[in-house]
Amino acid sequence: MRDRNSLRSTLLDLDGRGYKAYKDIKGRYSFPNFTLIIDRVQGDPFASPSQLRVQVPQSIAQFPPHLYASLSREIALRDYLTRQFDRAAQQVSSRRGTGKSGLIAITRFGQEILERTAVFVDDEVEVRFIVGLPAQGRRILGRQAAAMLCEDIPEIVESALKYASLDSQTIQKHVETAEDADELRSSLSQHNLIAFVADGAILPRRSGVDDRPLLEAVVPFESPPSLRVELTCPNQGKITGMGVPEGITLIVGGGYHGKSTLLRALEVSVYNHIPGDGREFVVMNPAAVKIRAEDGRSIADTNISPFINQLPQGRSTVRFSTANASGSTSQAANIMEALEVGAKVLLMDEDTSATNFTIRDRRMQQLISKNKEPITPYIDKVRQLYEEYGVSTILVMGGSGDYFEVADTVVAMDNFQAHEVTAKAKEIAIAYASDRLSEGGETFGTITPRVPINSSIDPSRGKRAVKVKVRDVDEVAFGSEEIDLGAVEQIVDAGQLRAIATAIVYAKENYIDQKQTLSTLLDRVLGDIEEEGLDAIAEFPRGDLVFFRRFELAAALNRLRTLEIV
Repeated sequence: MRDRNSLRSTLLDLDGRGYKAYKDIKGRYSFPNFTLIIDRVQGDPFASPSQLRVQVPQSIAQFPPHLYASLSREIALRDYLTRQFDRAAQQVSSRRGTGKSGLIAITRFGQEILERTAVFVDDEVEVRFIVGLPAQGRRILGRQAAAMLCEDIPEIVESALKYASLDSQTIQKHVETAEDADELRSSLSQHNLIAFVADGAILPRRSGVDDRPLLEAVVPFESPPSLRVELTCPNQGKITGMGVPEGITLIVGGGYHGKSTLLRALEVSVYNHIPGDGREFVVMNPAAVKIRAEDGRSIADTNISPFINQLPQGRSTVRFSTANASGSTSQAANIMEALEVGAKVLLMDEDTSATNFTIRDRRMQQLISKNKEPITPYIDKVRQLYEEYGVSTILVMGGSGDYFEVADTVVAMDNFQAHEVTAKAKEIAIAYASDRLSEGGETFGTITPRVPINSSIDPSRGKRAVKVKVRDVDEVAFGSEEIDLGAVEQIVDAGQLRAIATAIVYAKENYIDQKQTLSTLLDRVLGDIEEEGLDAIAEFPRGDLVFFRRFELAAALNRLRTLEIV
């Protein structure tokens, strides 16, 4: 194996040559405390940066085994080291020429603790990152490259990947916080709960584009006494907060009092959060899915008949397809597709729901008879969905009290404080009867499994067999198609989209054979990931993939406009 001196000598020899000569440095290099691996070298200073790895043996890194003794702890430690590598890289990285020259960076991250392919920890610490090899125009800056690879990277390794260089108490807290959240989440079902919001949690965010906790004039969350439960964590010990019971829960209150803020905290609490986020001990059933209307999305042979039937011209809704769904139709499809792949909790906000899908009041029923209205509103299906399939609902509702009659729990938000008002809501429902007729029929209806057709999923474009590109957290260029995921609100990291796109290609090549149902297909792909990690679905070691849930993978497939069903 070549060493650091060999790499330095090669880079100095390349100084002034054409950029493509950088290809000569691809390979493995032995440094005093680690191994540097250059996996891919960019062909142009303006192209995607080069992909590198460092591997530090535990005899050098010396992270205590108890910090990664379980999967929960391991993921948290990997997340912490990703953040430390990023901090150290930003301190030494500087512009050294044109294009991306001088860049040293690792995958981006937010407030969530997620399983990423950027860092691995076992008998060694492996970090995958990118480097913009420096050039002036398209001429190699060999001396600057030597400084980056032979001086800067060792400095980053020294400060970010050695236990002795880091704050042991901060590491411990990061790991224990994630472990406690995982324990809280796993214990929900034992207490017949679907969610938990700890007393003292900080739910408001700084802005719509800044997910960090609000610092000024913030009101810490406090559970209503009637909903307060006490749960036990392995590290934090006993912790109190609001338990959201199984069934149908309404979140009500005036505008700007925190209804949607609470729902947003719940929908992202399927993931763990870093210490100091304010939502560290807000946890949600991992099979919870946020549902909204999504005008214009495509639908492929989805059974939406529980909600929409008797269309004009006798069009069937048992296998319903459209290239341009309405708000109510898309919301119905979003629910049925989530149920198809195992959703156990549905989260909805009236602000992002189709009004005619949410409610149809008595006056409208009198004006437009049921035999002229194909939409069965959610209010008439929500109870059946829970009683027949065990699927709970949390619904933000500020404009209609008709849901008081079907709700099990009603929480009112007043100045960001929660109050249980179930009894009062029931009294109002009796005193002011809506007199509306239930239109839901005797049963909820059938959740129909679907089988995708392999040929309808085509990632190729031109001469390239696979052409996939991610744009932020809401769009994937998949072959010649654009998958719009802007309405899939539980995707929180661009790395999740990259992994989802990669997983679709993997599924097509390995499992979509026109016999596997979509749910079985997801089981197999996620089973491979559980067994081998996200590397199982990638063709080469990548540091930019982030773990995703089955629901978001299904959402991406369902929004692929070429998708066809057997």
